[in-house]
Amino acid sequence: MEIFHLRYFVAVAEELNFSAAARRLHMATSPLSQRIKDLEHELDHRLFDRDTHSVTLTRAGEALLPIARDVLEQINSVPWRLREATSSGRGTMFVGIPLGVHPRVRDLADTLRERVCERYELMCWPGSSRALITGVSEGRLALALVRLPVGDPALELLPVMTERLGAVVPADRFAGRDCVALAELADLSFIVAPKEGRPAYFDELDREMFERGVRKRIDLTDTDYSGIAEIVSSGMAFYFSLLNPESPLHGYARKNTRVLPFTDFERRLETVLIWRRDRGRDGDLDELVAMARKVFAEPLHV
Repeated sequence: MEIFHLRYFVAVAEELNFSAAARRLHMATSPLSQRIKDLEHELDHRLFDRDTHSVTLTRAGEALLPIARDVLEQINSVPWRLREATSSGRGTMFVGIPLGVHPRVRDLADTLRERVCERYELMCWPGSSRALITGVSEGRLALALVRLPVGDPALELLPVMTERLGAVVPADRFAGRDCVALAELADLSFIVAPKEGRPAYFDELDREMFERGVRKRIDLTDTDYSGIAEIVSSGMAFYFSLLNPESPLHGYARKNTRVLPFTDFERRLETVLIWRRDRGRDGDLDELVAMARKVFAEPLHV
């Protein structure tokens, strides 16, 4: 058994979807499925029940998941434990920052950097929430600001900010309006952004839109928020964005787009600071985490 077998198993167990796990692992679905079959053969246990509609863990799979996570945590801790044992003086740490983080949150990150500058050199590392969560789990990032949900139980979470979401709609269609009902968007398409860049929370929104009658979809594979805004401005679709005008995401607006609050549907995007529990409790990040708790002590609501 190789360590990558356990990484593949945990990815599938957490996603319960081979295609989603393959995207997360940056590999094709077919070889991932074969690696899982190899692991099942070696362990002499079926780990997943699969059919055309769902993937579920078997009893053996449920038993293996915490064991695999523990092994991976030990492997992932090797680099930082080695740094801790051999380093002296000021160390360099990377802090993950997602796209569109609110400027008030960025200011707090700058405050943290200033307060620990004698002990740590903090450097920002950009990425999607999915990528940053993986970076913290694997020990490449010390801390990260990410959007919920976070499914890895090895990570500790500190609430940072709650932001209200609104609908990005064609401005000419909703001229003079200061709000919108979800039912009014039923004949528009909901934009499904590329999975690699969007927070997992938007997967939940996609499912809820479908359940509440918004059935048309535009699936995008290679674009960013500016591309999404272009499609909305054409009048054929809508998306979600943050209502607060200070949000950097408002910088992607186009002439024929605007963000309106819902009258009958309220959702909020939650940003948290994450780190690995084993590093924050008597590990190499205990001082950094202690200061982060002070700097981010009061969650923000906008």
